[in-house]
Amino acid sequence: MLQLDFYSTLVAASLVLLLGRGMVARIGFLRTFNIPEPVAGGLLVAVLLLVLRLFTDVEVRFDPSLQVPLMLAFFATIGLNADFASLKKGGRVLSIFLLVVTGLLVAQNAMGIVLAKVLGLDPLMGLLAGSITLSGGHGTGAAWGAVFSEKYGVPSASELAIASATFGLILGGLIGGPVARFLIKRVQTPGLGQAGQADSRLPTGFEQPNQERLITSFSFIETLALLAISLQVGTLLSGYIQGTAFELPTFVCVLFVGVVLRNGLSALGWHQVFEREVSVLGNVCLSLFLAMALMSLKLWDLAALALPVFILLAAQALMMALFAIFVTFRVMGSNYDAVVLAAGHCGFGLGATPTAIANMQAVTQRYGPSQIAFLVVPMVGAFFIDIMNAIVIKLYLALPFMGAGG
Repeated sequence: MLQLDFYSTLVAASLVLLLGRGMVARIGFLRTFNIPEPVAGGLLVAVLLLVLRLFTDVEVRFDPSLQVPLMLAFFATIGLNADFASLKKGGRVLSIFLLVVTGLLVAQNAMGIVLAKVLGLDPLMGLLAGSITLSGGHGTGAAWGAVFSEKYGVPSASELAIASATFGLILGGLIGGPVARFLIKRVQTPGLGQAGQADSRLPTGFEQPNQERLITSFSFIETLALLAISLQVGTLLSGYIQGTAFELPTFVCVLFVGVVLRNGLSALGWHQVFEREVSVLGNVCLSLFLAMALMSLKLWDLAALALPVFILLAAQALMMALFAIFVTFRVMGSNYDAVVLAAGHCGFGLGATPTAIANMQAVTQRYGPSQIAFLVVPMVGAFFIDIMNAIVIKLYLALPFMGAGG
């Protein structure tokens, strides 16, 4: 066992990001299929660590203490960048996208249950390998895994949940780019980055993470203070409502505080949030979080998946890609924004919201910005999807053939 401390883990994550950037710059396949840099570098390191463990019996473990703060800081920047005027402008698109996302939740669970029965598994295992772990992620999967073990007697439910969520996180970061590449041929792109068509507009959001943004030390401290307040108040709020009917994940509370802080200060005329600077901090936190999450993946956990469950998850990944192409893209307008939304949907439909943002950045960095996508996806993926997923899961559990565990 080789345990890396806080500083060694931070160094490793930084090197993983540099590795990913070098890979994407030098390997045409990764650029062509819009694979995010943290995904490319993180997965390569995870595979190398798997090989190391298999052939030398040496396991490398990283200090996980930075992952949660980085994730929360990323969601805080999403909140600080969301003003009510923009949310109002994107209200109709957000509502339609939420309906599309809810449709996927229903489809994931339907496929999971049907395939589980066909493969001779408990239908509850199909539900666990459905929206619970794929759209829900590791946190939702771990919570429901405990419920399935204690209440319904599903064997190794928690282990299955974690392995399924890991599988989804990997695939979510890998299929978004190819889906976008397939769809991009069918739309007219903004043309950013092409010769003679460069856009002088300074990006204000997360669309183009490699663009330079002018900042000062004092403005940086102001933005850092807003970020710290969002983290502190959001964490306190999450603890206060825990165990009540209003209980929400901590990252949702942090995002909510960021939205209130940004719009409250603006309405009072006290401070205007420096969006470009917020996006710089957000992109740093996002990249480091994804690098740490992916390089820390225990790929050997996937070996615990029996062949029937692996088939089930592979079918879910295929359905996600087809759903993004034939439903998300078409319902959202069959335009460039719809392409970016489809790539983002692949990210949090199988993995998590940070993966969705990374997928979208890989597309917009190459083809041009999509402000509506970067407004809608974080709000739906970080807030509304958890609410809708809980409702859909409980409706499925209420079905007569589910209540007794099959």
